[in-house]
Amino acid sequence: MPLSPATPPQDLAQTPAQDFALVLGGGNALGAYHGGACEALFARGLSPSRIVGASVGAVTGAILAGNRPEDRLAKLRAFWDEAVMHTARAPHAPLRLRQVYNGLHSVLALAAGRPTIFRHRFPGLWSVLPWMPNDVALYDLGPLRETLLRMVDFERLNRADPPLAVCCVDIETGEEVVFDTARGPLAPEHLLASASITPAFPPVEIDGRLLCDPGYTNNLPVDLVLAEPTAQDRLCVAVELFSLRAPRPRSLDAVLERTHDLVFASSSRRTIAALERTYALHARLDPEGSRATLLHVAYEAQADEVAGKTLDFSPASVGDRWAAGARDMEQALVRLDAAPPGGRFRYLSAHAEARTA
Repeated sequence: MPLSPATPPQDLAQTPAQDFALVLGGGNALGAYHGGACEALFARGLSPSRIVGASVGAVTGAILAGNRPEDRLAKLRAFWDEAVMHTARAPHAPLRLRQVYNGLHSVLALAAGRPTIFRHRFPGLWSVLPWMPNDVALYDLGPLRETLLRMVDFERLNRADPPLAVCCVDIETGEEVVFDTARGPLAPEHLLASASITPAFPPVEIDGRLLCDPGYTNNLPVDLVLAEPTAQDRLCVAVELFSLRAPRPRSLDAVLERTHDLVFASSSRRTIAALERTYALHARLDPEGSRATLLHVAYEAQADEVAGKTLDFSPASVGDRWAAGARDMEQALVRLDAAPPGGRFRYLSAHAEARTA
């Protein structure tokens, strides 16, 4: 099993003085980073009172909210044990060989799919030929639906303890659409809609709206948690699978990978900047109001990652991402412990100097 041993989570009651929300971003195979981050949170006895997810973050959130606290980490591990390609691990190969190893696994996923997540659809890519019928996607998420039915207790999920909000986008209007167990039940289709990044996967029709993955527009929906101050102080831990920080690219593949990061991570920067402005205004109007802390943890891809990293389900990469999530979250929590109180809004990053508003 490629993942590190679990630390059993403790479902500690939240104090009335502070609410704890967990926001999980999208990134397909990079989602193993969520598992390590949650492992570190649970080891601290932290359990979210609200979860918000986009794409694979919605899948992770459903596994967390749809299982007993003592089973959550084991279910996440089981999900990634099934998703991983059962090939040689090769963790200590030289950099160039490791990049080839990662790239080959990305190509293999494109060619064969992943039995528990996605498969080829017909006509799919063949629809580009003039004599073939039209299609709107290359792959089908039917296997993920079956996996979710095995991994998630939807009856428990829909009790809204904790509530799970899932973000999608209406492909016709561009409007953001949010489904929340605090307002109504979720089914597997809601999670598939959030994970349907076009044109890889087909949009999902729900209540007359054609919905898809929000990755291009709001891949880390922290605004759903922090848009307005609440009566209580709030801690929001946001786990992002792409980073705006990276060394200068020195190859075409590295440029493609960097472009991928910028596309999916830039909306987070704009959202956080807007939150800082909003809370600065609230601080002027009511300096003694409730406070919000955003602890931002982002996966910074290692040198061996390739442009197709979101399709790299190799055992070495999945294990490395899980370990990175645990390490980065532990560092972030140390920073949180050491940070001064700050004002109405406090932004802390695991990797950069904290900014305070």
